[in-house]
Amino acid sequence: MNSPDSLVLRIEALVERLEGFFAHEKKEPDWDHIAYRWRKGAGLQPVLHPHRIILDDLLCIDRQKAEISRNTRQFVGGRSANNVLLWGSRGTGKSSLIKAILTEYADRGLRLIEVEKENLIDLSDIVEQLFERPERFVLFCDDLSFEADDASYKSLKAVLDGSIAAPPENVLIYATSNRRHLLPEYRQENLDTRVVQGEIHHGEGVEEKISLSERFGLWLSFYPYSQEAYLRITDHWLEKLGASTTADGDIRTAALQWALKRGSRSGRVAWQFARDQAGRMHTEAD
Repeated sequence: MNSPDSLVLRIEALVERLEGFFAHEKKEPDWDHIAYRWRKGAGLQPVLHPHRIILDDLLCIDRQKAEISRNTRQFVGGRSANNVLLWGSRGTGKSSLIKAILTEYADRGLRLIEVEKENLIDLSDIVEQLFERPERFVLFCDDLSFEADDASYKSLKAVLDGSIAAPPENVLIYATSNRRHLLPEYRQENLDTRVVQGEIHHGEGVEEKISLSERFGLWLSFYPYSQEAYLRITDHWLEKLGASTTADGDIRTAALQWALKRGSRSGRVAWQFARDQAGRMHTEAD
């Protein structure tokens, strides 16, 4: 049996460990970086090598670039701006556009914090650390979607617009998703829609889903690329990587077959094809 003195020592050791743990939790982040990730139990962790994408490298999404650039210029300039939802087809540049916005505006005080979906419950704690900071923070939620029984989206709703606490002026949320309303939509829910005196009244299920997405003041939609756009993007990356372009008939055919096999003509597929071709060319040169 442990003596009382031994038990006291064990309790004191446990208290010291707990104090150390909570001291680590409250440690001030290193603010000398432009990008961060939120990690449960570790807080804001700097990204030492952020992915620096240049806006001019993103083709065929000129309208989306112009809109998010305008919104971000307003934000870093201390003016009012909106949370942004980028939604649409996979591989069309949604995430890349947000990374490029960081590259473009980091010198003006923009900072990016990546928050994974499972950590959305911590959004209020993240935001609390950003009050009174001179930087302008974008919370980046990538590939965001929720299942019908997933209640974690309520944390996102509260930070966007709906909590008793006022959101800080130096924080916005930029989210990407393949779903316009972030939640699955079912045929039966649309059947519940009614028309009352000429006005459309959605069913409760649809209303709940719209109530989340409409908290983003700016929606940017992304659609599959045409064949012409896909080849234009492919040529851009082939040129940057020093490879032959689709002006060569064999390269053009190979690029189209590459997209056909993947079932997608997207910027991501174009980039992957260009890397493959450049690698083959340099290998043959060796």
